[in-house]
Amino acid sequence: MDLGDWRSRINDLDSQILNLLNQRAGAALKIGDLKRRQQAPSYVPEREAAIVERLTADNGGPLPTDAIAAIWREILSACRALEAALTVAYLGPQATFTHQAARERFGASVDYRPSRSIAEVFDDVERGRVDFGVVPVENSTEGAVNVTLDRLSEAEVVICGELRLEITQHLLSRAAHPGELKRVLSHPQALAQCRGWLTTHLPEVPLEETASTAGAAELAAGDPSIAAIASDLAATMYDVPILVARIEDNRQNATRFLVLGRQPSGPTGRDKTSIVFAMRNEPGALHRILEPFARLGLNLTKIESRPAKQRPWEYLMYVDFEGHRDTAVVAGALQEIAERTLYLKVLGSYPAA
Repeated sequence: MDLGDWRSRINDLDSQILNLLNQRAGAALKIGDLKRRQQAPSYVPEREAAIVERLTADNGGPLPTDAIAAIWREILSACRALEAALTVAYLGPQATFTHQAARERFGASVDYRPSRSIAEVFDDVERGRVDFGVVPVENSTEGAVNVTLDRLSEAEVVICGELRLEITQHLLSRAAHPGELKRVLSHPQALAQCRGWLTTHLPEVPLEETASTAGAAELAAGDPSIAAIASDLAATMYDVPILVARIEDNRQNATRFLVLGRQPSGPTGRDKTSIVFAMRNEPGALHRILEPFARLGLNLTKIESRPAKQRPWEYLMYVDFEGHRDTAVVAGALQEIAERTLYLKVLGSYPAA
C-alpha cells in the first residue's frame, strides 16, 4: 500500500469511529433520561474511573496509556453533557493550575466557574450553586494547603475524587529575548519553585508577586517588558508566547487536587478514604487510634495535623488511607476508630488517582 492507500484506510476508520461515537452518544442520551426519572446523578466518578481503568488495561498499543485516558476523558465529558449540564467551580482565574486540573478531570464539555478563593469553592458546592468543585490540597515540595484542610473539617461536602497534576512552570513573555525583561511576575509559590533558575539567568530582574499565575500571564500579554511564570494553558488562553520552557527547579514537582461534591462515590476496588479526628491529649492516644489500620492491613498514605481553631493548643489529625468505607474491613476500622476518638468525620471515599 502507498501513502494514498493508507490515507484512504484512515478515512474509512475515522468514519467508523465517528459512527460508533454517535452510537455511544445515543446510548448516553437514553441513560440520561433514565437517570432523570430516577433522580440519579449524571456524574458517577466510580463508573468513569472503572471505564478508563478497563480500557487502559485492555490497551494493546501502539497508542500509549496516557493517550487512551486523555481521549476517553473527552468522550466521557461530551457524553455526560448530553445526559445533563455539569457546573464545576475552581480556584480562578482562568488558566490557573486548578483550572487545568479541573479540565483534566472533567474534560472540555463542562460549565467551568472561576472562584476567588478556595473557601468560595467550598461555599459554592455546599450551597448547591455548582455541582462540583476542584481545590488543591497538597504540593510535593511546598506541603499541605492549610485552608483546604481547615474547610474540609467544617464544610458539608464530600471528597468524591482526586488527581495529581505535574506542575511545569514556563517563562511567558512577548519579549524577543530574556535580556529585554524589566520585571518577572507570578504567584509567590511559583516564584519560589523557580528561584534557582531566576537567580542564575535573571539575577538583576525584579520579581513581583501576583494573586495568581494566570493574573501574571494576563499582565504579560499587554507589556513585552514583563515576563510571567505560568502554565502552558495560561500561555494559550492569554496568547503569550513561551519564552523559556520548564524553568521549575524541581522536575518532580506535583500538586494533588480534590474533587468536592455533595454525593458520596461508590467503591471501585482501587479507592482512598479521608478522615479527620480529634483525640485526647494523653500518652499513647494516637497509637491506639492508628492501631486498627496496621492490624487490618490498611495502608496509610497521608497523616497531617492542624490546630483546632476553637480549642487552643489542640489539634485535628487528617488521615488518608487505601480502601473504601463501604467495604467490610474499612467499615470495621472506622467503627473502632470512632470509639477511640473525641470526634471523627469521614471526609469521603473516592477513586484513587
